[in-house]
Amino acid sequence: MPYRGIYAICDAANEYAEIIEHSNCYSGACWSLYHYAKAPLVLKARSTGNMIRYFMKTGTSNLELKPSVAAAGIESVIVNGDEVEITYAGLGGGGVGATRCRAFADGILRYKISESGGEKCARGTIAVPRRERVLIGIDDTDSKDVGATWTLTHNIAKKLDCNEAVYLSHSLVQLFPVPEKTQNCMSTVLEFGCVNDKAKSRLVDTFKKAIKKYTASTQTGLVVLSDFYAKGLYQYSNRCRTERISKEEAMQCARKNGVEVLLDGNGVIGALASLPWFGRPDESIIPGTEIEPLTIEKLKNSV
Repeated sequence: MPYRGIYAICDAANEYAEIIEHSNCYSGACWSLYHYAKAPLVLKARSTGNMIRYFMKTGTSNLELKPSVAAAGIESVIVNGDEVEITYAGLGGGGVGATRCRAFADGILRYKISESGGEKCARGTIAVPRRERVLIGIDDTDSKDVGATWTLTHNIAKKLDCNEAVYLSHSLVQLFPVPEKTQNCMSTVLEFGCVNDKAKSRLVDTFKKAIKKYTASTQTGLVVLSDFYAKGLYQYSNRCRTERISKEEAMQCARKNGVEVLLDGNGVIGALASLPWFGRPDESIIPGTEIEPLTIEKLKNSV
């Protein structure tokens, strides 16, 4: 039962990685989430639909596998140039998942697996492209008569999804309902994993052309940020969900945090606020919910 895809997003220093697994069997992925979250290298683990996301310290660890209690895990995450090698281990059915199910996922460069199944302890190592996170924030592409930003952006992202720039997530972000809103006052953030700067540039250029072609508004905001988790925008985003923010303040915040502004209509205010909410669609839709800083340490009850 191969996974749909397995992706490795790394920070600039290759000290941390987020391993994102797109499953074809949600119940099996839930089992993995429960057990893998206990592995020493995993700092935080969570599910977003049928994607399981493991925020990890790179390196190697020793897994103490125990049936039913800690039956499988990620043993190592090693960055080698433009590739990431991930080693899994598991007992019984968990060993099948750790080897064959992951080895035959889309986008795997190569693999090495042991025998698995029955009572065996199995190990598997896969190599995947090293990716960096590219976040695209958009707001105000509709009018009082036509359009919806969340559908337009998703449809464009699906068209642009490819191995070099994989489409990872889509979050709707509830903002403070200012009078200028079309209806619900929500912006959208798209998350991609790009293998290099060329892939990023092609993605961003094509996305901008598509937005300019299909937007129904003269006030569209479009911003781009290449960052591991957009921490510098947490405070700004939290404020945008509870109070009115000026365009001047938004532009100043964008410059301070290295955000590229591609379209600078009034929608840039909400587009910028959406960026930290990538991969958090369950929380981002709730009015007033604050985004919480990510703790860089092993978390208790991290699932």
